[in-house]
Amino acid sequence: MARISMFNSPLLLGFDHFERALDRVQKAQSDGYPPYNIEQTSDSGLRITLAVAGFTMDDLEIHLENNQLVVRGRQAEEDGRVYLHRGIAARQFQRTFVLAEGIQVDSAELDNGLLHIDLQRPLPETTVKTIPIKGARRKADTIDVDAEPAEAGE
Repeated sequence: MARISMFNSPLLLGFDHFERALDRVQKAQSDGYPPYNIEQTSDSGLRITLAVAGFTMDDLEIHLENNQLVVRGRQAEEDGRVYLHRGIAARQFQRTFVLAEGIQVDSAELDNGLLHIDLQRPLPETTVKTIPIKGARRKADTIDVDAEPAEAGE
């Protein structure tokens, strides 16, 4: 079965990377663990906060892979503990966020069971470029070979 693309318009040239990014988002884990927030901290700043109660810095990894921010958590098994009730999740997880081109990861901090990841979106510079048109000479550049040169003093 052929797949219909939303970017198949002839007016949308070079947007195939957006389609690939949307595919990555759809394939990302739809599991709701760990819960997270995304907030705007300034005009160009974003913060992702994940609730990772029970995880230490040694249990967490953050990687940037091809514009994907990947957060992994894996806790070591504790031998000898017997739980009568275990309500605090201790399972491993992987949470993936697809980042737009140019977004930079500034820092990550673990504070009271919350993992904060700060991002910056640099403001794009406006650029204007004139493209020269090649082809036949312009009329002002052409010389009429049949015309007699004007003599001095006329």
